[in-house]
Amino acid sequence: MAPKAAPKAQQRSTPPPEGPGAEAEQELGDDYDMPVIVKVRPDDQLPLEPEELEKEVPPRVLYPLNPQSAHNTTQYSFKEKCFKVDEQVDQVVMHFARDGLILLKDSPEAQDQMEVLEKKEAEQNEKEEAEAIDEDFDPPENDKEVPVKNPLRNQFNFSERAAQSKNALLRERSWTTEPPPTTRNDGTVTQWEIFDQYMADIEAAKEKEKEDKKGGKSVYDDVSEKKKKSDTDPTYSENMKLSIKIMERMVNQNAENEVYHDFKYWEDRSDEFRDGEGTLLPLWRFSSEKAKKKQVTCIKWNPHYSDLCAVGFGSYDFMRQGTGVICCYSLKNTRFPEYVFNTDAGVCSLDWHPAHPAVLAVGLYDGTVLVYDVRARTKKPIYQSTVRTNKHTDPVWEVRWNNDESTGALNFYSISSDGRVSNWFLLKNKLESEEVMELKLMGSPGVGEEDETSLAGLAGGLCFDFHTHSDHSHLFLVGTEEGRIHKCSKAFSGQYLETYEGHTMAVYSVRWNPFHEKIFISASADWTVKLWNHENRFAILSFDLSQAIGDVAWAPYSSTTFAAITSDGAGGSTSGVVHIYDLSVNRNEHICAQKVVKRAKLTHVAFSSSEPIIIVGDDRGGVNTLKLSPNLRIGVVRTEDTDPNLTDMDLQLQKMEHLQLVQHRIVHFRAANIQALLLSAWVVLL
Repeated sequence: MAPKAAPKAQQRSTPPPEGPGAEAEQELGDDYDMPVIVKVRPDDQLPLEPEELEKEVPPRVLYPLNPQSAHNTTQYSFKEKCFKVDEQVDQVVMHFARDGLILLKDSPEAQDQMEVLEKKEAEQNEKEEAEAIDEDFDPPENDKEVPVKNPLRNQFNFSERAAQSKNALLRERSWTTEPPPTTRNDGTVTQWEIFDQYMADIEAAKEKEKEDKKGGKSVYDDVSEKKKKSDTDPTYSENMKLSIKIMERMVNQNAENEVYHDFKYWEDRSDEFRDGEGTLLPLWRFSSEKAKKKQVTCIKWNPHYSDLCAVGFGSYDFMRQGTGVICCYSLKNTRFPEYVFNTDAGVCSLDWHPAHPAVLAVGLYDGTVLVYDVRARTKKPIYQSTVRTNKHTDPVWEVRWNNDESTGALNFYSISSDGRVSNWFLLKNKLESEEVMELKLMGSPGVGEEDETSLAGLAGGLCFDFHTHSDHSHLFLVGTEEGRIHKCSKAFSGQYLETYEGHTMAVYSVRWNPFHEKIFISASADWTVKLWNHENRFAILSFDLSQAIGDVAWAPYSSTTFAAITSDGAGGSTSGVVHIYDLSVNRNEHICAQKVVKRAKLTHVAFSSSEPIIIVGDDRGGVNTLKLSPNLRIGVVRTEDTDPNLTDMDLQLQKMEHLQLVQHRIVHFRAANIQALLLSAWVVLL
């Protein structure tokens, strides 16, 4: 570091001193008028030797380098097709930049600009000279002929001689209205459809002529009287029917005001003191005169109207078969069904269309499939399978609409005891079927080739369920009377993708988990409910309910909650009981087991997708509605440790994954203990 420069010497110019010490001071210099230099050293000055003072200090050089510029800039070279480091570093840093508007006169830019301005000025002068008018007048001879200007009194009081009027204000008025509702109808018409329509009109015209000739004036008089009666009598009008329906709902809700209050507002406060247990509150029991002495064979909630459910009535007894009934019940009117349809055979299954909530597919005991439109005035089906359309020969135990609309036409699947899974297409004037798969019988692992003759025929299908996730929409599960569950695909109709063996009796229900794409559940007549992973042939969990199980259903609010019902009649300890399990709370026992009906068998159960209720059907034609207590409808629980970035779907998947992991560890632990016991027994024997 360079030494600090000494401060400037202090100068003074004073007259020669006088007095006793003057001689001493004069010895300092001969000339007293010269300035006296006194060197003052700062206290913090670094003491340096003379050699160090004479030593040259190296200069400090400032280099034009930007320390903040990037030295590893990489760019993609399209020529060499790889990333290369750019060695050129931009050292320029702009601290201030501003566009200037002033040019130096001697600069070439200023000269170019002056030339442009002079050129424009010359063009303007030429234009004015060309447009100028030559005026020829004599100059004034004297001062009197010089025109006198009219001076104004002042420069402020000036007004033109013109009519000044007030401009009228223009006001605009406009209205904004909503456009009227419109519907768009379009379709594709082919030549043969036009031909068929023309032929149908010609046939109708011919039949009308024949009727007119036979009936004469009497037919015309009867028709005219009916029209007049319907036009003049408002009792049978559509508006009157709607008004009566609304009035009936109001009267019903007033009569059952307490039950509706419990449905909306009542909560079981005792759940706060019962950890892991809950109760069911009975609300309504739906019944109909036409459904007496019939069994509830299927229940389905409407996907669009959350208060509407369809219930099918028939009989599971082979010796007591009769007609069937379909009742559509609503929570707004709990005394009478909204719609009632009668069928020639007992109803075994039904399903609402997910996109068209008024279309209902029905499977009957005699193998017929029907399609109803509940909005239609007639009670007849709009489609019906026949022998010509290759209908089933045994009861149709389940039907399911196809969610994939790539086929163009509406279609649904059906499964029957005759061993066939069929796909039904709704065409313009008829119902056509296509065979998806034949359920072939499979022998047990110990059966040899000599028993192959006993396997001739098809396995009876009792239930099926299609995968709800889009990635696996082609997969579906089939439960058979032999107790096996087969995983099948819509694309491969010749063989099973996998067979799950765990049940020893008929499988009544099989359902995919609505949250986890690998998990499904099954219920069987062997008194067990089993939880499966479709990638593993063996069940993850098994629950023994000590009675034959009629149905099982997943809860729509939790990935680990399901409900199962026992179907055996009176006399048993668990007859007519609803069992609800939450595997995230207790994976070994149920959290609720409540008896719903007395001296009756429960046949089917279904969760509501929007309300905290379940609906249960029995073999006496009754449909019971039960409200879940708070402990039974726990969905996603978020704590302080929960990651806020996780969605509810992620948390539901984590619950099921955690359950699988814990069960996997338990199985391995038990296998290790068994192996250790066998090893110790072998050592003892030796």
